[in-house]
Amino acid sequence: MSNTESLRGVEPLPGARPWAGHPPSHARSADADTDTRQVLRRATAAGFIGTFIEWFDYAAYGFLATVIAVVFFPKTDPTTSLMATYAVFALSFVVRPIGGVIWGHFGDKFGRRNTLSLSIMIMSASTFVIAFLPTYGQVGLWAPVLLLVIRLVQGFSASGEYAGASAFLAEYAPNRKRGLYTSVIPAAEAAGLLFASLFVAGLHMVLTSTQLHEWGWRVPFLLAAPFGLVGRYIRLQLEDTPKFMAMAQASHAPQAPLRELFTSHRRTMLVGFGVTCLNAVGFYLLLSYMPVYLSKELGMSDSVSFLVSTVSLASYVVMIFVMGLLSDRFGRKTMLISACILFALFTVPLFHSLSSAGIVGILLIQVALGAFLTINDGTLPCFLSESFPTRVRYSGFALCFNSANALFGGTAPLVATWLISATGNKLAPAWYLVGAAVVSLIAIVASRTPSGGALPD
Repeated sequence: MSNTESLRGVEPLPGARPWAGHPPSHARSADADTDTRQVLRRATAAGFIGTFIEWFDYAAYGFLATVIAVVFFPKTDPTTSLMATYAVFALSFVVRPIGGVIWGHFGDKFGRRNTLSLSIMIMSASTFVIAFLPTYGQVGLWAPVLLLVIRLVQGFSASGEYAGASAFLAEYAPNRKRGLYTSVIPAAEAAGLLFASLFVAGLHMVLTSTQLHEWGWRVPFLLAAPFGLVGRYIRLQLEDTPKFMAMAQASHAPQAPLRELFTSHRRTMLVGFGVTCLNAVGFYLLLSYMPVYLSKELGMSDSVSFLVSTVSLASYVVMIFVMGLLSDRFGRKTMLISACILFALFTVPLFHSLSSAGIVGILLIQVALGAFLTINDGTLPCFLSESFPTRVRYSGFALCFNSANALFGGTAPLVATWLISATGNKLAPAWYLVGAAVVSLIAIVASRTPSGGALPD
């Protein structure tokens, strides 16, 4: 009688593991599923934390715009100084398309993980340096020049984050939940903004105006160094995505992703650029510029305007996961078209109501506008990831996204401030947002990207 036959019908001892040497197929499958879930959780955590850190670093500048206008620029009228501050903010976006090309090239050729780990270190180091920059009172015009140089480095780093982290999670996520998982990236982006908003609001509440202008503005930038080290460590604990490793093992990594994009994917890039316009204008107007709009144009105190924006940001973070989940159910195009229509119809009336609403009313209006934006932002990273094949996914996503943000996102606060100054109409930013919604709607209608299913190879 064989050993196998002798074991038939024998009950295992309590706590024993039968077939320990050769577990049955269902046990191996269960172990594999557990490993897959653990890897997916780690990938999600790495994507969230890395993006959170980068955007806390980047957002601190925007929330401290009114202070930076005084510290780094000559004393002129408040509008001119604020526009100079936003001009530096906008110029940091000039390098975004260039950075998108470079980060995309390395991400598609050498891997997502290493590229993202490098980008977070550059962002953290450059942000940390801002904390030690001399002021205008100390070195004159060298102060804004040095600030601009550092912001250009930040813009270069940020150009690799959103696209790379979104592609990273899209390639890890299961097909039927890709919208939900990729919504983690804009949620992390908003969470970074939220933490920056809370931090700056706390500075306004705890410090006097003199303390804030003398040294308090430096504090958020000092946090960049420890945050960056944590983010890099977490990212380096993961392997690269299965999609990229399969492509690399088959020796199919592109030698020139940019050339391949312009040769084979021109229409897709044009559509991606157009679709991103609403995200670019909406994100920076509603989540970054709005505290300044409420305080400068509507006369609210800095602490109250930051508090209102903080609550609306918190609701944004929660809602964006819901929108990612809904995009898995109803499709990317349906969600994106819905966002465009809502912005086109209701932006101007809601902005008009801000001037007569109390604090609760302003909060509800901002939450409503934030909800419209989450419909777009919770869907966009998955839509762009599904638009390009693995060979050029990072490059295509990064170039579309960063080009639109360079032209319309980084300039949004500057354009909004200028439009109000030039027209005397406080509703000018709302009309600008409506225009972006119309452009995005046209692009979405022209898109041929299918929703859901397997990522294109």
